[in-house]
Amino acid sequence: MPTTHPRYTVTDTGDTARLLDLAERAWPEITDRRLLLLRLAEVGGRALETELATLDARRVRQRAGLDRARELVDVDALLGDHAWR
Repeated sequence: MPTTHPRYTVTDTGDTARLLDLAERAWPEITDRRLLLLRLAEVGGRALETELATLDARRVRQRAGLDRARELVDVDALLGDHAWR
């Protein structure tokens, strides 16, 4: 079928074969390795969404902490000589 989207060729060897073997154990009801590959991609995509959401939430908390630190720390006093006296 003609398409303007990229196509990918995946050979069932090495790491790909190992991942498909694991998938076969996890989902024994799926016997077609092509469908297992698609399932792996779906599950991996969901895992990445979760991981990225966690990272985004961490960045929001870090930014809030840095903003709050500006209110709590007197930078001039910290960088001035009287901090060392």
